[in-house]
Amino acid sequence: MTTPNAVRLLIADDDPNVLAAYALFFDVHGYETWTTGDGADALAEYCAWRPDAVVLDVQMPAMDGRAVAREIRRLQSAPLPLLVAITALASPSEQAESIRSGFDHHFVKPADLPAVLAAIAVRVRHGATDDS
Repeated sequence: MTTPNAVRLLIADDDPNVLAAYALFFDVHGYETWTTGDGADALAEYCAWRPDAVVLDVQMPAMDGRAVAREIRRLQSAPLPLLVAITALASPSEQAESIRSGFDHHFVKPADLPAVLAAIAVRVRHGATDDS
């Protein structure tokens, strides 16, 4: 259930079951969520809605999550949104590439959603800038 001051969260993943689970989880925690199944749509939704945070799968059709993150950072929106990667790509080099692409966090699937929630809440609700 969202509230009038709910944090706006855009979620993009090409697996409809994962997308539905993420949306349900964040909706229950009071976030206003929009969802999409590919990167190009995620970028269009971001530009139209300007959410506080964006959760992106890295490997998606049309435009991968890292390309979306780079484009969002290129736009230099103020305030800068929190960008979170949730992906099957688990190696340290993949994690480093996500951070270089503009992500604030890189979580590996199956993601610990309470940890993702905590990372978003710390940054978006409290204004922290920790990049852990």
